[in-house]
Amino acid sequence: MNCEPLTMNDMTTRRKFLTQAGLISAGIMIAPRLLSAKPNNNIVGLQLYSLRDQLPKDVKGGIAKVAVAGYKEVEPFGYSKKGGFWGLDAKAFSNLLKANGLTTASGHFGMDEYFVQGKTSDLESYIEAANITGMSYVIVPSVNEEVLKTADQFKMVAEKMNKAAEICKKSGLKLGYHNHNFEWKPVDGTTFYDVLLKNTDPALVHMEMDIFWVVRAGQDPVKIFQQHPGRYALCHIKDRDKTNTNINTEIGKGSINFKAILSEGNIKLAGLKHFIVEQENYINIDPYVSIKESCDYCKSVLKV
Repeated sequence: MNCEPLTMNDMTTRRKFLTQAGLISAGIMIAPRLLSAKPNNNIVGLQLYSLRDQLPKDVKGGIAKVAVAGYKEVEPFGYSKKGGFWGLDAKAFSNLLKANGLTTASGHFGMDEYFVQGKTSDLESYIEAANITGMSYVIVPSVNEEVLKTADQFKMVAEKMNKAAEICKKSGLKLGYHNHNFEWKPVDGTTFYDVLLKNTDPALVHMEMDIFWVVRAGQDPVKIFQQHPGRYALCHIKDRDKTNTNINTEIGKGSINFKAILSEGNIKLAGLKHFIVEQENYINIDPYVSIKESCDYCKSVLKV
């Protein structure tokens, strides 16, 4: 048996061996759990239009309540260079979100000036605000019907959308489009939605599916996912009231089968990452109670 004392090199080598052996052993125990774990990088957010009556009165208190309700992300709307986000400039609004543990990946920005008049000044201000607040998507919430009367106008709007998306891309952002139900109104043998999907660049123009409006238009969300895989990074989740089908209710209380529409397979097919709750109507319920119910359902039942 060799009883010679260990040198410094010997001790260093031994420590490395024991450390590595410990890490390997730990890895063997952890690996099965990692292999069986189901990664979920999805985020449940809230479209702040849901609180359009509350936020103008108390934006700081309202945002704090959104965080308490369980949301990690918000989607603002109505920004302007002059008015900011409910009186807060982009930096102040960003700080408010951070103080409440919230982020924002997308925002709805009015684009009438661009699509109707061809001016880009508002778009440029939106891009600036989006970058300050850490967004990835500038979302077109709707298009003025003034420029949607013919199929030729549909194509012109689609081309303008491509150009706006290129402008966004230069600033590190993506352009998105949010639907209502008018997009499926037949005009000149086609629809605006069909023209939009056919004539916009999938690499540039991303779609935010509002599932409520798709269903209300008589369309099948899953069929649309199948026809345009990978095109939907974001979606709006709001349920359809069973009695008054023109309004929405808390998610899980209505008639839309979100379990089927947002199955794991369909989520992957569509490319969905951001699941945004929106509540436009409140029937005998406090808005903050309503948005919490919907958030809880999305997390515990839909598992998004």
